[in-house]
Amino acid sequence: MSTVRENWRIIVLVVLLLGSTVALFVPGAPPGTSANETAGGEQLTNLQYGIDLSGGARIEAPVVGMTAEGVDVGPNEEAAAQQAVATQLGIDPIDVEVRAAQQAGQNGTVEVFNENVTREQFRAALQAEGYQPATIRDGVTDATRQQMVEVIGEKISTSALSGGRVQEVNSPGGRNFISITAPGRDADDLIDILEERGVVRVYAVYQNDSSGNWTRQEVLSQNDFRDIGNAQTVNNQPQVPVVVRDQAAQRFQDDMAQAGFGNGATCGVEASDHDSVDTIEANCLVTTLNGEPVFVGGVEPSLGQSFADGTFANDPQFVMTTTSMTEARDLQLSLQAGRLPADLDFEAGNQNSLSPALADQFRTNSLITGLLAVLAVSLVVYVRYRRREVALPMIVTALSEVYILLGFVALAQYPLNLSHLAGFIAVIGTGVDDLIIIGDEILQQGEVGTARVFQSRFRKAFWVIGAAAATTIVAMVPLVGFPLGDLSGFAIITIVGVLIGVLVTRPAYGDILRALVLDE
Repeated sequence: MSTVRENWRIIVLVVLLLGSTVALFVPGAPPGTSANETAGGEQLTNLQYGIDLSGGARIEAPVVGMTAEGVDVGPNEEAAAQQAVATQLGIDPIDVEVRAAQQAGQNGTVEVFNENVTREQFRAALQAEGYQPATIRDGVTDATRQQMVEVIGEKISTSALSGGRVQEVNSPGGRNFISITAPGRDADDLIDILEERGVVRVYAVYQNDSSGNWTRQEVLSQNDFRDIGNAQTVNNQPQVPVVVRDQAAQRFQDDMAQAGFGNGATCGVEASDHDSVDTIEANCLVTTLNGEPVFVGGVEPSLGQSFADGTFANDPQFVMTTTSMTEARDLQLSLQAGRLPADLDFEAGNQNSLSPALADQFRTNSLITGLLAVLAVSLVVYVRYRRREVALPMIVTALSEVYILLGFVALAQYPLNLSHLAGFIAVIGTGVDDLIIIGDEILQQGEVGTARVFQSRFRKAFWVIGAAAATTIVAMVPLVGFPLGDLSGFAIITIVGVLIGVLVTRPAYGDILRALVLDE
């Protein structure tokens, strides 16, 4: 029992090494992964790689938009203000976002996401509605950027680009970008998904009995759906089964009944013949994706009867059909992921791709660089002490720190890039620095006769390395706090490595060195 109590730090180190082994090599060990995902193909470990080490594409693009700040709009005025400003500018209301102030004494914001609107037109539209903005600036609000990150992340995770990563980054000039990374893909795959906002609308098109004019009424919008099914083909007809939300089902039912669809309708119009709902003149139910009709069809008599007798709201589900499976998949993706609040300005951003072959070369070179770093450190340590019994535990302890850090990265499923590997090398260097401080303080200050003397010297050395670790962490925190892309990853790796060293490997090395010194 006394031996266990005296060497508990070494036991903790061994336990963490075993845990890291499980996280690195046991298929399906990291949470959120399956054995097939981690053990298939040539994947030897559970480590995930970014585009620097696996190939792929990265796009950084700003969000299209302008923001008027200091607008006096109340919480109950947002919808009306959105419609009024959109009408003044002659744009779709989805291109306007109004946010009331969150706290008393503050003013709200109004955003416009249409690149054709000038700053002068924006100000004039606000003033025409009685609003006096304090400032109008390029760019969108933090809330909009965060919503962009969430929706794009959902689009990527539910599309063929699974494994991608989305984050907000800041350029040195202060501009804000959305960064999208897709390992193993090219930039065209990303742009195909992101260049459209995924706006889904359902219209009832019918002829007014009194005037004879055609009415095109929006009866369902993006947020009115839930429980989106998978795109499928039934009787050679591509379709997506959907369920209407309870709060929208009653409204949809009443609108369809009032529009005259209670007995069903025969449309007789093809979606491929029309590029806009405005050109359709027939009694039809029209589904549009990004403004273009993907389905134009009639209403089955049974569905129409459910509108008329009020039973549709009790079971508000139907099938949205399309003209092709490609459209059906796009429709499913847009309904599941949601609508992008704004467009991305790809021309003002950056795009870069890396071939898998070159990424494999980078990975190999990174491994060689790491081994050279370990070899160089080992040589320096041996030259310093000329004692294998002191140098060897020091090197093994430092490598244990890196191994535990790799286990943490595998467990967190954090994609490794070149900048992160630089963090590993930094951890090796700082770790051995601290171990040399411990070794010098204990071995270079005269003979160590008792455990009390050893403990006194170790505490003195530990205060030094603790202060150095705190300084390193404080210096890295700003890189973590600000969205600076791969620099944030470098900082995270360095901070976690330093914490593992201070809390686990340095104390464990102290116990190992104590046993060696006192045995002598």
